[in-house]
Amino acid sequence: MKPFVHQALASRVVFGAGSLQQLEREIEALGATRALVLSTPEQADAARRVAELLGARAAGIFPRAVMHVPIETAREARDEARRLGADCAVAIGGGSTTGLGKAIALDSGLPIIAIPTTYAGSEMTSIYGLTEAGVKKTGRDLRVLPRTVIYDPELSLSLPIGLTITSGLNAIAHAAEGLYAFDGNPIVSLMAEEGIRAIAEALPRLTAAPTDLDARGDALYGAWLCGSVLGAVAMGLHHKLCHTLGGSFNLPHAEVHTVVLPHALAYNAAHAPEAMRRIARALGSESAAAGLFVLAQRLGVPVALKDIGMPADGLDRAADLAVQTPYPNPRPLERAAIRELLQHAFDGVRPP
Repeated sequence: MKPFVHQALASRVVFGAGSLQQLEREIEALGATRALVLSTPEQADAARRVAELLGARAAGIFPRAVMHVPIETAREARDEARRLGADCAVAIGGGSTTGLGKAIALDSGLPIIAIPTTYAGSEMTSIYGLTEAGVKKTGRDLRVLPRTVIYDPELSLSLPIGLTITSGLNAIAHAAEGLYAFDGNPIVSLMAEEGIRAIAEALPRLTAAPTDLDARGDALYGAWLCGSVLGAVAMGLHHKLCHTLGGSFNLPHAEVHTVVLPHALAYNAAHAPEAMRRIARALGSESAAAGLFVLAQRLGVPVALKDIGMPADGLDRAADLAVQTPYPNPRPLERAAIRELLQHAFDGVRPP
């Protein structure tokens, strides 16, 4: 076996149906007394329920998290935390809310407790993203890693089935790229393949029975593994394209990942054969790229950028942005080939 380095990130994980009830205990374990509860506007009711559960430990609610964390929203939330004297933040929701919590932590060092209601995986990483002047920039900083993560499958029961599927496929993207990361290792590869398998098996069950709590738990378990992969190793072309498309064209995050991933895998396939073999095995498919495309198609979610709001006249700009800054990827970044990849993703062409 080749030598390797594995750096595990230290988050406390509380997993299981009903585990939200342990939130106050987890805040106390941090030595905190006043929590600012974060959510999107759509999940304001969930934030209010959390605040009610916390009682006097709730400093207030900031229900204005949005996709891609605009820097203006991050500053507003940071100022609100200071005004209320919050000494921790509780982020309930998906990647947008967790991302807002991270933006606060980056500036203030405030500890974050994440309560995921989707399968985004951001809660297991030290990666943050901020969008300024239409450009999303990402980085890594241990200050933004949530100190505690509460995984309660009951909280995902109300997640619409369409978002359930795209959020799960978004999680698979983390594991897929982790399998060909330049800094990968056998531990990460184990988590990645198991995470893909768990989610790929859970999603069809959830399509048939959206309130199946066991399937929700399996999907959340897979998302935890996939998020851990995202936090441990570098991502490649797929994630760069999705950040570019999402931040520059304001496209929905999970849907972009769902559409782009099969095409990014096809682009890298010849340069990462072992990764493709493991992805295909986890999917129970002959081909990693085609297997993911067919899975998304079978589950009834979008498979074309044109169907999620991408303008055709933006493809050239997206290709230019994707090659602007060098980053690790199994296959060298070739502008013409990436432009072709984007065209196939725009049209929804099934990859080989």
